[in-house]
Formats: sequence, C-alpha cells, structure tokens
Amino acid sequence: MSRVKRGTTTHRRHASLLEKAKGFRTGRHALVKRAKEAVLQAGQFAYRDRRTKKRDLRRGWIVRINAAVRLQGMTYSQFIAGLKTNGIMLDRKVLSQMALNDEASLKAIIEKVAATTK
Repeated sequence: MSRVKRGTTTHRRHASLLEKAKGFRTGRHALVKRAKEAVLQAGQFAYRDRRTKKRDLRRGWIVRINAAVRLQGMTYSQFIAGLKTNGIMLDRKVLSQMALNDEASLKAIIEKVAATTK
C-alpha cells in the first residue's frame, strides 16, 4: 500500500482559515490555532447580530414615528392603537419612511387616527 501524505490538505485548510481571519489583529490573523478560535467567535457574533439587527432597526423606526407623532400632539402608543382600531395596515418601516419623506400623508393619517380617538 502506498503512503499518503496529507500536507497539501492541511495547508489548504489552514490557508482558507487564515483568509477568513484576514484583518484580525496580532496573532489572530497569522497563527492557525488563534485564528481558528477568532473565526469561530466571529461566526457566533455574526449569527447573534443578524438577529439583533432586526430589533435595532425596529427600535429606530419606532423612535422616528414617535418623534413625528408627538409633533402632532399624540403619543406613539395612542397612534398605534388608533391605527389598529381604524384598520390601517401600515407597518412601522413604512410609517417611518413616511415620517422622513412624506410628512403630508403621515399628517393626514395622524389626523384620521386623532379624530377617532377623541
């Protein structure tokens, strides 16, 4: 039986790992053992933060809507409750974009909601 040398496989695997660790500081970009630890940790952070990003975006939308609604003399919670009672099916992302780009139509929605809550 012939002898199998595995140096090329290991080298390819190490090179791939070090490519993923490119840009890391100190030994984490050059030493295979440290790079492996760093890449695993980075992957865990990336997985976690893909979910956190969605929360953060929604939080920003709510802040933007709240600011726009308060200028019209209403609170965010009253506004959202009014939307639900009026059957207006706009999500927070769209409302937030309206607060930035189309203030007139958002103001019309707020006035409609305010008329039903009083």
